[in-house]
Amino acid sequence: MAKKKAIGKMNYEEAFTELQSVVEILEGGELALEESLALFEQGQALSARCSELLETAQLRLLQLTQDESGELTETDLELED
Repeated sequence: MAKKKAIGKMNYEEAFTELQSVVEILEGGELALEESLALFEQGQALSARCSELLETAQLRLLQLTQDESGELTETDLELED
């Protein structure tokens, strides 16, 4: 049996796929309370990992803008909410 990767070492795709699996199992409603709680906590950790990776990616986004002299410079990409 393959050992699962630690959540803190997962990339976004791995964490999101695992989170989807957790949600599907929880929505099935066939687990005992203790199992559901443990899986819910795992889902919370996976969600936090996805958020962390998305925030990191957002910080890396840059855009080219033209200054007053016409020169192109890199600035942080402004995302609208």
